[in-house]
Amino acid sequence: MANRTSEPEKRPGFFSQIKSLFTFTREIYPWLPWAQIAMLIGGVLIGLLIGAFIPPVNVWTMVLWGVSGLMLGVLASMFLMTRLSTSAMYQKIDGMPGATGHVLSTSLGRNWQASEAPVGINPKTQDAVYRTVGRGGVVVVGEGSRGRLTRLVNDERSKAARVAHGVPVTVLYVGHGDDDVSIADLAKTIKKLPKAIDKTTMAAVIRRIDSVSQSISSLPIPKGIDPTKVRSQRPR
Repeated sequence: MANRTSEPEKRPGFFSQIKSLFTFTREIYPWLPWAQIAMLIGGVLIGLLIGAFIPPVNVWTMVLWGVSGLMLGVLASMFLMTRLSTSAMYQKIDGMPGATGHVLSTSLGRNWQASEAPVGINPKTQDAVYRTVGRGGVVVVGEGSRGRLTRLVNDERSKAARVAHGVPVTVLYVGHGDDDVSIADLAKTIKKLPKAIDKTTMAAVIRRIDSVSQSISSLPIPKGIDPTKVRSQRPR
């Protein structure tokens, strides 16, 4: 019997993604539809106001300016929804085990490399340590209770300092304490670190750390977060 060729996975269409993004964001910001309606109306009014002062003033020019204002309102409402969807995502995953790995692996850009899986974890408490390497050096991020994270963080910091001599190692803790970094500000905080190494050194550091890192594939990964359910889909 001939093998059936697997059909390619059907990706959601543009309007389907817009609907998902809207639904996702409205759960956190119920006032979003009213704000978008106000922007659409405001855009039309601005267009009509401009058309009333720019000659020639007639029905067709007013219609064209009104449509132009409507398009401006659509763009403004889309921009607002996109910005709010990011904030909504952070609010949903805040405090969930595994949220740090999700942010590190999706929000740092090309100058940083990280994995969604932790490099150290306490299976009983789900306290975890994550690592990312970039132009700012090595960053070790603890997720969970500081007291229980001490050994895991110190082990990872010592490992990084040993194999990447001279490369700065920064330790951050995700949380809401005085010295903690909120999950919403984690990516921004890391990106603001001053550049300390070039791309060649960065690649070498990644290889060295990976070569001495113990495999944690058999360790349980925190189950508190499913990024596919909390990450808003952006229209393509």
